[in-house]
Amino acid sequence: MAEITKPRILLVDDDASLLKLLAIRIESKGYQVSTVESGLAALQQLKMQTFDAVITDLRMDEMDGMALHRQLQSRYPSMPVIMMTAHGSIPDAVEATKQGIFAFITKPVDKDELFDSLAKAIEIHGVHGDETPTQTNIVTRSGAMLHLLEQVKLLGPTHVNVLISGASGTGKELLAQAIHQHSHVSDGPFVAINCGAVPGELLESELFGHKKGAFTGAVKDHQGLFQQAQGGTLFLDEIGDMPLNLQVKLLRVLQEKTIRPVGFQEEIPIDVRIVSATHKNLPEAINNQLFREDLYYRLNVVNLKLPPLCERREDISLLAQHFASVIAKRMNQDEKRFANDAMHALVRYDWPGNIRQLQNVIEQVVALTPGNVIAVQLVESALNSNVSNAEPLSLNDAKKEFERDYLINTLKMAAGNVAEAAKLAKRNRSDFYKLIKKHNIIVENLI
Repeated sequence: MAEITKPRILLVDDDASLLKLLAIRIESKGYQVSTVESGLAALQQLKMQTFDAVITDLRMDEMDGMALHRQLQSRYPSMPVIMMTAHGSIPDAVEATKQGIFAFITKPVDKDELFDSLAKAIEIHGVHGDETPTQTNIVTRSGAMLHLLEQVKLLGPTHVNVLISGASGTGKELLAQAIHQHSHVSDGPFVAINCGAVPGELLESELFGHKKGAFTGAVKDHQGLFQQAQGGTLFLDEIGDMPLNLQVKLLRVLQEKTIRPVGFQEEIPIDVRIVSATHKNLPEAINNQLFREDLYYRLNVVNLKLPPLCERREDISLLAQHFASVIAKRMNQDEKRFANDAMHALVRYDWPGNIRQLQNVIEQVVALTPGNVIAVQLVESALNSNVSNAEPLSLNDAKKEFERDYLINTLKMAAGNVAEAAKLAKRNRSDFYKLIKKHNIIVENLI
């Protein structure tokens, strides 16, 4: 079994005797080594097997080391490449660094320097980095995540309810989307709602819909999310924040497979796959009478637990480079890469805010990097300034955020009619207008 977890190295050199000697040395350090004598042979080998790093000579016939590296960048962007050359020079090293080479080593090869570079490459990029068993939007090479994705493939064709648990920022909605993509309703809609972000008095209408005139401010019929998700998947994020009175109604929907919009007399049949998620400890909430035990067992037919980012460090470099590429493209900038010590700082950080915090940091460093290489000083500065992003909101900020969300949702319920929204909120119209102005809400954009 230990053999499976050994890092796999592809060694490329047109000097057969040196190739054999280096392979013996590298294998003595516990690596699995495959050898080829050309860049073209290396590309063929990579089609048949995954590797954790490539060590290649710079000067080779047909395809030199830099040409091979360019091919690897386009096909295997997370693959670390260590370049060797007997013709080492400062211009070669500078060019190699600009092109994103992980390390540049001159011949005759210093074995300690080589082993140090290999160890750092594996520490940063992880083991067996391209073995993703399923096509999803999830970027990973973590063993724990790959196991979760295998479970997703098995769950997809079934119709069982799935509960995803994990800390905030770990990617619960992406995992829910992966379940939808592998399900028999993948051609249908994927509809998501954060149950903790919608005031309790509005959540029922959001989920089940309402009839025109059902209550003050209901100026037209409103189709709820269950109907919008018909024939697809409804993702109930932060289900642990749902009020108890709505938990009763949700349980009935799950049992009867029908909904009754507010103000309607008749039941409407629904065919919807339910995936829910929470960062809370629901068994503890049940003991505290904050969550219904019968609903918990209805939702938790299968439980998938997402690990925090600090428990999947092998994904940090992969996610960081992925975010950097996406953000640079969005900003119309050339793609940027991380200096080795910058990536090392990212990998060593504990990420209390998980993937969401990592994305915020990468957004910051990409925006502030004038060249193509992101420096360690910039990463460390971003990490120091971003620590607060992982902390809970202050009470005042939380109140402001809730108030703004409440105003927006109330205005949506009233179809943009401020007077009706004010009645719904039990506030006079002038006070309501002041609140709208205070939060810079453009009513026309909500209709």
